[in-house]
Amino acid sequence: MKKKGTDKKTTEAFRILHNRYVLGRPEAEAMLEEERSNGEIARKITQLRDQAELTQAQLAKLIGTSRTVISRLEDSDYDGHSLSMLKRVAAALNRRVQIRFVKIKKELQV
Repeated sequence: MKKKGTDKKTTEAFRILHNRYVLGRPEAEAMLEEERSNGEIARKITQLRDQAELTQAQLAKLIGTSRTVISRLEDSDYDGHSLSMLKRVAAALNRRVQIRFVKIKKELQV
């Protein structure tokens, strides 16, 4: 059970770290944004595969690749997502890839 106010303290800690190590440093800001994107893609692939009630091996077979490739795609540290592979995954899950360009917020996103 969480103590009251824990989220506020966590948010403040993230804000302090962000201000100290990221804010005003274009290279760090770009790296953080890329990592957020990688994590979002990995979570979405995992979520869609789980909703389809498929294992990594089953999804891999549907798109003609190996289970280890699917495992890498679902790893938030992986930065090799290609549009062609994402389209293959989407098609196997009866989806399509949609690309949006959204403005990057300069403040911390928690």
